Amino acid sequence: MAHFTSGLPTHDEVGPGQRAFELSSIAAAGSLLVYQVFRLAVMPPGVTRWQAMAVAGGIVSADLASGLVHWIADTWGSETMPLLGRRFVRPFRVHHVNPDDFLRRDFIDTNGDVSALVLPALVSASCVPLDTAVGASIATYLAAFAAAGWLTNQVHQWAHMPYPPRGVRWLQDRGIILGRLAHLRHHWPPYATNYCIATGWLNRPLAAVGFFTKLEWLVTFITGLQPRHEDGAFQRQVGQHE
Repeated sequence: MAHFTSGLPTHDEVGPGQRAFELSSIAAAGSLLVYQVFRLAVMPPGVTRWQAMAVAGGIVSADLASGLVHWIADTWGSETMPLLGRRFVRPFRVHHVNPDDFLRRDFIDTNGDVSALVLPALVSASCVPLDTAVGASIATYLAAFAAAGWLTNQVHQWAHMPYPPRGVRWLQDRGIILGRLAHLRHHWPPYATNYCIATGWLNRPLAAVGFFTKLEWLVTFITGLQPRHEDGAFQRQVGQHE
C-alpha cells in the first residue's frame, strides 16, 4: 500500500541494510570503472583504432537500455508484484504523480541500485584481454556502457532540478546529457514518450519510428495486457487521497 504525504505518495525510505548495499555498490562500481579506465589508458597504441566507435556504441546502448527499463516499469506490472513490485515498479508509479519527491533522495539513494546493475558489465570488461583490437574494443564498449548506465539516475535527477549545477546545465543545454525541457515531455500524460534517460540521445529517433508504440502493440497482441493500465489505477488511487 502506498504511503501518502500531503496527498501525494513518496518513495520508500531506505533502511540501514539497503543503504549499506547501495553504498557498497557505488564504491565497487566506481573502483572498477577507475581500474578499467587505467587499463585502457596504458594499452599499446596499435590496438586503439576502434575505440571511438566502441565508446559511442556503449553510450548509445546504455541510453537504449535505460529507455527499455523505464518503459517496462512505466507500462507493465503492478506495485503488488512479488519481489519486483515494491523495489522496481512502485518508484516509477510514484514518480509520475510526485516527480519532485525524486529531488529529496540523496546521492546514495539515487545511484545505489544502478551501481549494482552495472557491476556485471564492469567485471566483464576487466576480464577481457587488451592485446588485440577486438579485445580492446569489447572492453571499451563495456566500460562506456557501464559508465553511461551508472549515471542514469543521477542524470535523471538533474533533469528534474530547476537549477542544476552550472557544469551540468552546460551539458544539458548542448544535448550531451538529458535536459529538463526534453525530459518534461515524458511527464505529460499518458507518459508514453521520451523514456531514455541515460543521455536522452535516442528519444527523438525512437519516437519518430514509433518504437515503443510498436512494442506495446506486440505485447498486447501476445498477452492481451493493456499498457499503463496499472499506472492509471495508481493515479486514480492517488486522486482519492488528495
